[in-house]
Amino acid sequence: MATAEDELLLPRLPELFETSKQLLDEVEVAPEPTGSRMIQEKVFKGLDLLKKAVEMLSQLDLFSRNEDLEEIASTDLKYLMVPAFQGALTMKQVNPSKRLDHLQQAREHFLNYLTQCQYYHVAEFELPNAKNNSTDNNTASSSMAYPNLVAMASQRQAKIERYRQKKEMEHRLSALKSAVEGGQADDERVREYYLLHLRRWIGISLEEIESIDQEIKILREKDSITEASTSHSPRQDRPPMKPFVLTRNVAQAKVFGAGYPSLASMTVNDWYEQHRKYGALPDQGIAKTPPAELKGSTQQQEDQEQKEEDEDDEQTLHRAREWDDWKDTHPRGYGNRQNMG
Repeated sequence: MATAEDELLLPRLPELFETSKQLLDEVEVAPEPTGSRMIQEKVFKGLDLLKKAVEMLSQLDLFSRNEDLEEIASTDLKYLMVPAFQGALTMKQVNPSKRLDHLQQAREHFLNYLTQCQYYHVAEFELPNAKNNSTDNNTASSSMAYPNLVAMASQRQAKIERYRQKKEMEHRLSALKSAVEGGQADDERVREYYLLHLRRWIGISLEEIESIDQEIKILREKDSITEASTSHSPRQDRPPMKPFVLTRNVAQAKVFGAGYPSLASMTVNDWYEQHRKYGALPDQGIAKTPPAELKGSTQQQEDQEQKEEDEDDEQTLHRAREWDDWKDTHPRGYGNRQNMG
């Protein structure tokens, strides 16, 4: 039984519930990203209000294990959805470092709601991770033979059935909403309205728990991979490999040569720097006095060119003298006298 102090707190419970429900609806339909400051403030405020509502429900002892669903007042049925609202708002929190904790907390809230609904027989469903003992031996043997296919088929069928029921409940809720919220509905329609909400949140909770389990598995695998990579000692740097030469190529180069006339003694840049240093480039005007090596090579090149010019002059002079001698012994028209007259 509730005490006098609890009765004074009772009028505040509907306000907490309606405000937190309104905040949840605003968060779900808000166009802003979930990580925005405004949305997160609504999430934290809603969680705080729901926490106070849970404390009030515990103090008032509004629900008892000794009573059935029919014994709960129609206007009090909505307070059974408080754990589901807590799970939904907990899922909206954005903090990557605490994501795993938030998922576990949300799963606990959803599972608490489903357990409560199953106890009061709000709807027929199977709790997550609960075994189905109604299957016969044939089904059990086929499940052992094809566990993945059977599980996937059953999950798919359950999702289809939940989706169909969800659409029917939403259609019925939209028809009852205006009458219930306007205070024009009788107790029977009010009870039906809140029971539909409870069954709707049962489907949402089952889907959320399935999604949470998948995300928790991914996060734990990611953490295990990260720990494994950090636990391994860093790979030691290998010493640099020494250059090696194939003996066959060296021997072949000694016999047949390197494959080109000669090896370069300097690069193009080295040649350019050498000539630029002594001002021997065309765009540097008068060249500086080159060193003895460069001067000797230049003189040798000039002597060679002079020698070639002299040889060319002698050959030209010799050919000119032979041509003059030939013209002396062969006057013009000498070879065309046979057919004359």
